[in-house]
Amino acid sequence: MEPLYEYAWLIPVLPLLGAMILGLGLVSYSKAASQLRRSSAVFVVSLLGAAMVLSFALLWSQIQGHAPYTRVIDWAAAGDFHLTMGYTVDHLTALMLMIVTTVAFFVMIYTDGYMAHDPGYVRFYAYLSLFSSSMLGLVVSPNLLQVYVFWELVGMCSYLLIGFWYDRKPAADACQKAFVVNRVGDFGLLLGMLGLFWSTGSFEFEVIGDRLHELLQSGALSVALAGLFGVLVFMGPVAKSAQVPLHVWLPDAMEGPTPISALIHAATMVAAGVFLIARMYPVFEGLPDVMNIIAWTGAATAFIGATTAITQNDIKKGLAYSTMSQLGYMVMAMGVGAYGAGLFHLMTHAYFKAMLFLGSGSVIHGMEAVVGHDPVLAQDMRLMGGLRKYMPITAITFLIGTLAICGIPPFAGFWSKDEILGSTYTASPTLWLIGWLTAGITAFYMFRMYFNTFEGAFRGHDAEIKKQLKVAQLQQMGMSLGPGAMNPQELAVEADHHHEAHDGHGHDDRHHSDSPHESPISMTLPLMALAVPSLLIGLVGTPFANYFEAFIHPPSEMIEGIPSEIDLPEFLTMGGSSVGIALIGITLAVLMYLQRKIDPAAIAQTIKPLYELSFNKWYFDDVYEVLFVQGSRRLARQVMEVDLRIVDGLVNLAGFVTLVTGEALKYFENGRAQFYALIIFGAVLGLVLVSGIT
Repeated sequence: MEPLYEYAWLIPVLPLLGAMILGLGLVSYSKAASQLRRSSAVFVVSLLGAAMVLSFALLWSQIQGHAPYTRVIDWAAAGDFHLTMGYTVDHLTALMLMIVTTVAFFVMIYTDGYMAHDPGYVRFYAYLSLFSSSMLGLVVSPNLLQVYVFWELVGMCSYLLIGFWYDRKPAADACQKAFVVNRVGDFGLLLGMLGLFWSTGSFEFEVIGDRLHELLQSGALSVALAGLFGVLVFMGPVAKSAQVPLHVWLPDAMEGPTPISALIHAATMVAAGVFLIARMYPVFEGLPDVMNIIAWTGAATAFIGATTAITQNDIKKGLAYSTMSQLGYMVMAMGVGAYGAGLFHLMTHAYFKAMLFLGSGSVIHGMEAVVGHDPVLAQDMRLMGGLRKYMPITAITFLIGTLAICGIPPFAGFWSKDEILGSTYTASPTLWLIGWLTAGITAFYMFRMYFNTFEGAFRGHDAEIKKQLKVAQLQQMGMSLGPGAMNPQELAVEADHHHEAHDGHGHDDRHHSDSPHESPISMTLPLMALAVPSLLIGLVGTPFANYFEAFIHPPSEMIEGIPSEIDLPEFLTMGGSSVGIALIGITLAVLMYLQRKIDPAAIAQTIKPLYELSFNKWYFDDVYEVLFVQGSRRLARQVMEVDLRIVDGLVNLAGFVTLVTGEALKYFENGRAQFYALIIFGAVLGLVLVSGIT
C-alpha cells in the first residue's frame, strides 16, 4: 500500500489543476472558455472524482490498520531553524478527506443544474475547484504553519464565493463582513501560533503538546501564559466555525449561491475549526481552563443559534443558524473531552446538513419559476407551502435531513447527538441541560421549516404577502415610512422597479409558470445520494458496536477492539430524554404550523421581548454596528482630522517657510562683492558678540 501513500499529494493537487486550467482559460480565452460550459464542468468533476477515489482508498487502508504516513520537505532553513511542508495521512486526515471529497463531488454535480443559466458558470466551477483544493490541503497539513497557509486560502475562496454575485450589494457586503470577522479570529490564531512556537520551538502538533506539557510540569512556562496561547489559537476556530461572538458572518454568507452554502458553510470550511481543535487536542487537553472555555463557548453558540433560528423566515438563514447551533454541539463536545463524539457529529452533520442546504436550493429553484429571481421572495417561507406535491423528491430528502438533525432514531443525527449529550452529562450536568434544551428547540424550528415549506396550501401567489415582503425589503434598504415618505403601495411599486433593475443572478424569466416544479436530475440525484448517509452512516457509531470510536480515538489514547460495553438503563434514559424533548418540539410545531391549533403570532405577542430578542438575532449585529462599524468610522474621522490639520499642516508649513525664506533671500543675491563682504563681517561680529555674552 506504500505507493498509495506516496501519491496522496495528488488529492489536493488534482482540483487545483482543474482550477488553474479553467482560470487560465477564462483569463486568456474568456469567450471560448465561457462557451465550453459542460466540458469544463465534466473536467473539474472528473478530477475531484479521482481525488475522491484516492481518498476512499486511503480511508480503507487506515481502517485496515496501516500506520500513519508523513512526508515532509524543508521549505525554509537557516542554521538550526527549519520550516517544513508536506502531507500526513492518519485516521483524522482520512476521515476528513472522505467528508470533503464526497460532499464537494455531489455539490459540483448539483451545481450544473442550479447554475445552468448563470453567465458565471465556468468561473463558479473554477472557484469551487480552488476551494476544494485549499480545504483538502488544510486537512493533510502535517504542522500548524501549513494549516495556517491553507486556512487563509479557504478564507479567500469563501470571500470569492460569497461575493460571487458581486453586482448585488447584499452579496458584496456579506463577503466583506465574512472577510473582516474571520480576520479577527485569524489574527488571534496567528498570535497563538507564534506564542506556541516561542515557547516550544516547533509547529508540529504532537511536539507542541509534549513540550508544552514538559514546560508546564517543570514550571518553565506559567499556566496562565500557556492558557493565553491556547485561547488565542481557539480564536481561529471561533471565527471559522461561527462560534459566539464571531458568528455574525455566517447568516449573511447565505447571499452566495446555494451550492456554496452546502459545501463551505455547512459541511467543510466551517468544520475546519472543529478539525483544528481536534488537531490541537494534544495541546488543549493539558489546559483545563482552555477546555472549559471551549465547552462553554460551544454551549452558548448551540443555544443562541437554535433560539435565533426559531423566528427566521428566510429558509437559508434558518439553516445557517441551525449550522451555527450544530457546530456549537461539536465544539462543546471537544471542550468536555468527547473527542470521538465531536468528530462523529461533524461527519453525520456534514452529510445531512449539506443535503438540507441543497434541498433549500432546490426549493428556491422551484420557487423562482413562480415569483421570479428575487431572492427575498424565492427564499421566504411565508410564500411557500404545499411544495411536497410539486417537488416530491426534494420534500422526501428534506424530511430525512430534518429527522436526522432532530435526533430521531435510527437516523444518523440521533447517534452522534446522543453521544455528545451523554458525554456532556458526565462532565457537566449544566452543559448537558443547555444541550438538551437546544435539541428540543432544534426539532421545533426544523419542523416549522418543513411544514411551512412543504405542507399546507401554496402561498406563492398571495399578493398581500408579496407586498409586505417588498415593503420590508425597501425598509431594509433605507427607505423610511415616516411622514412624507411613500406609502406602502408606492413602496411596493418601487420594489418592483428595483428588482427589475438589479437582478444580479444572470437568469431570465422565460420559464415563468403558475406553480413550482421539481428540479432537474442533476440536482435531485445528489439529494438522493446524500440521503443514504443521512439515514445510515450513524450506524457505524452506535454504543452497541462503536466502530467510529475505535477508529478515531484521541492521539493520547489507545483502544483495543471495538467499544461495545453499554449500560443499557443509562443509554435508554439518556437516549429517551433526547428523543422525548425532540418529540415535544415536533409536537409544538405540528400544533402551530400544520394543524394551526395554536397561533404563533399570539404567542409572539405574549412574550414579545423574547420574540424580539430572537427576531433581532440577539442584537449582535446592532451592537457591533454601534461599537465597531460606527466606532471605527468616528475614529477614522478623527484620524483624518489629525492627518489634515497636523501632518499635512506641518508639511504645508515647511513648504511655506521654505517659500518665504527663499523669496526673502533672493534679494541678497545682487552680485556685489562689497555687499557680500559686509554680510560676512556682520555674521562674524554677531558670532563674536554671542560668544562674548556666553
